[in-house]
Amino acid sequence: MASRKKNGSEPSAPGAAPGHDEKVPRGHVPMVTSGGERVVVPVRLLAVPCIAELLDMAAQRYGYGQPGVLRVPCDAVHFRRVLDCTLRRAG
Repeated sequence: MASRKKNGSEPSAPGAAPGHDEKVPRGHVPMVTSGGERVVVPVRLLAVPCIAELLDMAAQRYGYGQPGVLRVPCDAVHFRRVLDCTLRRAG
């Protein structure tokens, strides 16, 4: 299941997420929404079409060489909806 961490502090480096020094569980990928919220996503969900589409949008907007944590070009509310729907379908 995806876990969420909200932290009001500013990133310390370009592409770094608030709380970027926290450990990421094995088999998960940290991502940051356009609003700066850090979300930890299970790797198995990256191939799901709606998540893959967000990753394609991120590549188009930010490029493939983005430094730090992967950014997704949507707000936290939208990203949570996508993840929740994906997790329900994945069982």
